[in-house]
Amino acid sequence: MTFPVITHNGGTRGVTGSCHQLHLDSATSLLIDCGLEQGADARPDSSALGFDISGIQGLVITHVHLDHVGRIPALLAAGFRGPIFCSVPSAKLLPLVLEDAFKLGISSDPTHVTRFLHLLKSLVEPIAFGQWHSLVERAHLQCGIRLQRAGHLLGSAYVECDVSTPARAHSVRVVFSGDIGAPYSPLLRPVQPPERADVLVLESTYGDRLHPDRSDRRQRLEAAIDRALADQGTILIPAFSLGRTQELLYEIEEVLHLKGLLDTSGAAASDDQVDWAQLPIILDSPLAQRVTQVYRELHQYWNDEARLRLSEGRKPLGFAQLVCVDSHAKHQQVVNYLKSTGRPAIVIAGNGMCSGGRIVNYLKAMLGDPRHEVVFVGYQVKGTPGAVMQIGADSVELGGECYQRRAKVTTLAGYSAHADQAGLVDFALGAGRAAKRVVLVHGEGRAKRGLASALRSKSAELGCEVDVTVPA
Repeated sequence: MTFPVITHNGGTRGVTGSCHQLHLDSATSLLIDCGLEQGADARPDSSALGFDISGIQGLVITHVHLDHVGRIPALLAAGFRGPIFCSVPSAKLLPLVLEDAFKLGISSDPTHVTRFLHLLKSLVEPIAFGQWHSLVERAHLQCGIRLQRAGHLLGSAYVECDVSTPARAHSVRVVFSGDIGAPYSPLLRPVQPPERADVLVLESTYGDRLHPDRSDRRQRLEAAIDRALADQGTILIPAFSLGRTQELLYEIEEVLHLKGLLDTSGAAASDDQVDWAQLPIILDSPLAQRVTQVYRELHQYWNDEARLRLSEGRKPLGFAQLVCVDSHAKHQQVVNYLKSTGRPAIVIAGNGMCSGGRIVNYLKAMLGDPRHEVVFVGYQVKGTPGAVMQIGADSVELGGECYQRRAKVTTLAGYSAHADQAGLVDFALGAGRAAKRVVLVHGEGRAKRGLASALRSKSAELGCEVDVTVPA
């Protein structure tokens, strides 16, 4: 066998569970991501580790979504005590994400949680973007890694692994994409394709489709808010705590800012108009609040436009009209207040597919009132309450009970955090240095087939030969 060799411990059955092992020799390997399988296709034992940890020199994390890090508790329970490499923002976010998951899925006992977090933090080694970091230095084997921005969420990276062995005249560059972000993402710097890839392990989430134009999505969000608030109702936005919530806050702040600039009359709003200056933006998710605070602290990792807003004295993630709800008692008070008064407001609450979390209580209380509107900004998995509402059903099951839907439902396109087919092809073949071999993971069968076809067509057009494979 000629090393390096890749095996997949997840991420080949669908769009979750990413976990790839780069074998440097027969006894030495690196682990890239250690994610949890989620959704209807998850195996019953999906939280179990499912592979041998002997010889693993370190874990490299591309980003901190659970489908890329959710099996880390099982990894540590199996005895892994090697370093966990990730970007600086990911190092700040990882304990928040895994603490929440540990409490929900393993144990909420404070002693167990504290012990787990102490161990986790002792193993995390943050490394800077764009700098090579040596992992293995032996006479017969050298391996270094470099993290590059992936544009998926703050701190997300793709991983370049450079492997040198005596059997090869030149080093082998293996690249793991993680999740590649779409363009025009608030806060995030754009993705740059890898300068070289002998082997590219590439996600294929949206490999068979193109996204709508994202450049005007803030205007579409503003139009949706204007339309919904004309009825003096509440806008309910189901959103996951990490990434999507922060993008929404950033764009809502921009809408509020522009409304303030446009309204120069100083006149109070009439009874049939929304007073934007008094419109509460309610963030009802303790985890989202903690994540948003970390995003604020890490403003040096924002893109130029976002940092310019800060320099102008604006607070894109902490503006005056933002109301944070922490305790469950306060949450219930807000739900009851909005239900009884009908005061216009925008509520952002988890989870994004309405299958749990605090958004469910808002829906139970307000779904039957036509003044209100549910605004979806993310993909809804088939069979979830979000998907049922999205297709226009007159009723939906929430918490085991059926609720009539009279509230309006809107879906805003352009909020996917994943690159589409064109973006993935550009990543693999861009910058004039096409990947030699592409291995497609993290996608449904149709998406992989569509992306494979597009890669082959584009590489032929460019006059380069790319070997595209899909692991079983």
